[in-house]
Amino acid sequence: MTDSTPTTPRRPSPRPAAKRSPAAKAPTLRRERDLMEAGAEFVIGCDEVGRGAIAGPVAVGVCIVDIRKRVPRGLRDSKLLSEKVRESLAPPVAGWAVGSAIGMSSNDEIDRFGLTIALGLAGSRAVIGLLEQGFELGGSALILDGKFDYLTPALAREGVGSGPRVVTRIKADMDCASVSGASVLAKVARDRLMIDHHEQRPHYGWVSNKGYGSASHWAAIDQVGPSELHRHTWLRTPSLFDLGPSVDDQGSERDVEAAFEGPSAG
Repeated sequence: MTDSTPTTPRRPSPRPAAKRSPAAKAPTLRRERDLMEAGAEFVIGCDEVGRGAIAGPVAVGVCIVDIRKRVPRGLRDSKLLSEKVRESLAPPVAGWAVGSAIGMSSNDEIDRFGLTIALGLAGSRAVIGLLEQGFELGGSALILDGKFDYLTPALAREGVGSGPRVVTRIKADMDCASVSGASVLAKVARDRLMIDHHEQRPHYGWVSNKGYGSASHWAAIDQVGPSELHRHTWLRTPSLFDLGPSVDDQGSERDVEAAFEGPSAG
């Protein structure tokens, strides 16, 4: 006999966070060296953080490296490192880099233009930061993590005519030391910003989740509503996050970020 009793719709429970992978290999400068030997004046690593958060900006870091200098010990993609290790690595990475910059695009811009355009805005602001430091980038190569080039059209929209040639590479944040360095610098900068915002809005738990969709973060939104720093268009469809990889309250966003690879995220 079939039970025809209607069921009450309920919000799906987040999937448990995936288990951590074995320790990743250290990134190298092999790809950077190849690009230099092919004629690049500078090689710049580029990576974004905050792609899968539901509050706060998306940040893009850029990091120019000297292939003759030793990679900082312990450097990995920022998502593979604890907050404490990232904080300890940021100063040596900044000292190792020939030049570095961070660009951000606000939650309002993400709501207005979509994530892909916002990534381009953040990335172009980072590149412009290098130009303002006096670097001539026309003969340079930029390794962009992922398979989709959101940066080249963004630089064109911003009128940057002497920007670097963009080379996309899947998993560059794990394989290329310049991109790992950019990832760490961007992650630390964005995390510090969210921690500062936490002091005025402690109920969302940003000091731990950094704006990602943890269970306690969603519960706070249900209880007190979203803030002006939330990505409001992303809150209209909760199942976008509830049915995807989850994030814990310690800011472990590795799986959430992986779910937002590619141009369709915009």
